[in-house]
Amino acid sequence: KKALKKGPPMTSTTRPRIIILRKSFAIVGTVMLSGAMLAGCGTNSTASNDTGTASTPNTSGQSADTDQQTPVSTSNALVIYFSMPEPTGTDTKAGASRVVRDGELYGNVELIASLIQQQTGADMFRIDTVQEYPADHDELIEFAVNEMSNNTEPELTGSIADFESYDTFFIGFPIWNAVLPMPLHTLFDSYDFSGKTIIPFTVHGGSGFAGTIEQIKNFEPNATVLDNGFSVSRNDVGAADADLTAWVDSLEN
Repeated sequence: KKALKKGPPMTSTTRPRIIILRKSFAIVGTVMLSGAMLAGCGTNSTASNDTGTASTPNTSGQSADTDQQTPVSTSNALVIYFSMPEPTGTDTKAGASRVVRDGELYGNVELIASLIQQQTGADMFRIDTVQEYPADHDELIEFAVNEMSNNTEPELTGSIADFESYDTFFIGFPIWNAVLPMPLHTLFDSYDFSGKTIIPFTVHGGSGFAGTIEQIKNFEPNATVLDNGFSVSRNDVGAADADLTAWVDSLEN
C-alpha cells in the first residue's frame, strides 16, 4: 500500500483519502451512559466528546512523560479512527462533536486523525458502521445507551487491507462515558495486534483518556500500547496543530 506523504497544511483540496473499515464488535459488560456522556456531544460532561480547539498532549494527566517513552517509528503506520460528528441538533461553536476547517465539516476525531496523517505520511482508515448512528444529539445518546446496555455488536462497512504489513497503528476515538465506543471493541476483537505498536489518540470533554488505554491493553496484551497518547479537549480541537506536531515529533525522538 502506498503511503500518503507529508504535504502542505490541510485544505479542502488536500484532504487525505479515507478507506472504510469493517467488522463487528461487542462491549464488555453493561455501561450506562448519561445524557452528557457521548464523546461527540456538546455538553460539559466528564465524558469525552468528538469536538473542539488546541490542548497539550498530556491533557488531564492521561499521557505518560515523553522522556520515559521508548522512541517508535511512524514510517510504516496506519491511522485508524472512529468519529461520530452530529450534523444536527448542536452548534459547532457550542462544543459539538464537529469542527469546520477551510469550509469543510469534520468530526473532531476525524480532524485529529487527518492532522496525524499529514505529519506522518501514514495511510488512514475510517471505522464506519452498517447501522447509521442518529444525527440528532439526544437521539444519539439514547441509541448509544441502548447499544451498550444491550451489548449490541454493530457491523462495520469495510476491512483493513494488508493489515499485517503495518507495524504502527494510531488509533483514535471519542470517549463514551469513560470507555471505548463499541466500534473499537469490534476492531480489537477482529484483528490481532500482537507484536504491533498501538498509539492511542482521543477527543474528550474533560476526562482525558479515562480508562480506555487500559481497555486497549486488555484487548491486546501482546501489543505495545503507548501510554503517552494524544488527548485533546473538544474545546481545543481546532487549534491543536502545533501541540500535535510536537507530540508526533516526541514519539520519534
